[in-house]
Amino acid sequence: MFHTVAKLLSFTKAAEALHMTQPAVTFQVRQLEEQFNTRLFDRTHNRISLTRAGEVVQERATKIFDLYAEMDNAVRELTGEVSGSLIIGASTTIAEYMLPALLGDFKRHNPDIKLYLQVANTESIVHMVENNDLDLGVVEAPVANKNLQVEVCRTDGLVAIVPPDHPLAERETVTIKELMGYPYICREEGSGTRDVILDYLANNGISSDDLDVIMELGNPEAIKGAVEANMGISIISAATIVKELRLKTLVSIPLDPPLERPFSFVRQKQKFRQRAMQELLSFARNYCAEEVARDLAREKDA
Repeated sequence: MFHTVAKLLSFTKAAEALHMTQPAVTFQVRQLEEQFNTRLFDRTHNRISLTRAGEVVQERATKIFDLYAEMDNAVRELTGEVSGSLIIGASTTIAEYMLPALLGDFKRHNPDIKLYLQVANTESIVHMVENNDLDLGVVEAPVANKNLQVEVCRTDGLVAIVPPDHPLAERETVTIKELMGYPYICREEGSGTRDVILDYLANNGISSDDLDVIMELGNPEAIKGAVEANMGISIISAATIVKELRLKTLVSIPLDPPLERPFSFVRQKQKFRQRAMQELLSFARNYCAEEVARDLAREKDA
């Protein structure tokens, strides 16, 4: 209970996470403080923070949980059992278009491993990995934190999308400068897609202020709907528009020069890796390699 309160810095949030009442959590933490005969939290103006003693306890508590996981993993390796639970976080595009099939296949091969998925934008996912709230993050933009282990699993191409009757619809390629003359729909701040596009603009000598942004939307489905409704154009992952291209409700146009970004696994470097995590990473690497091979075969046939 102390570990959860220290991580969330909130008795209320800790109680919710532990499915307990707040008074019960508060009572247990006070019992621990009495045991150590010192305050572990400073409580001022409805906010709490760790005291120096609290920081020492939290540091050791984290090591205790890691050691317990290591023990559990070692015993399961001896018995040949692969089980446990993993909390995975994914940015919106990946969670909606890549992970369902991957995690579904993994679950069929590993029925005793419980999977929990949290969906947020790339910035939030990286932050949760940093705070040890996730075992693994899967994100759609480069990660700057050198303290995290980042492994690219595959690349993703981004394309311009327009309605079928748009003046650019017949173009084989389009430059970013040519897109600047049309109303543009973009992702929200913190989105990996948005960050990659802003970097692409900068690399091509264009300021983001030069885009005629008419709205910001929080997920690919909303953006596709707005473009289909002739509200503007956008740049989006090619993986997200397979259905719309088949139904001919949208037209995709490759960018010149091409725009690609990595899909990456992100995890703590020092965190003990339980066997369930090792199995998931191995399965995901093979899955992504097979997907890349299928994409190359489709391009060759085309």
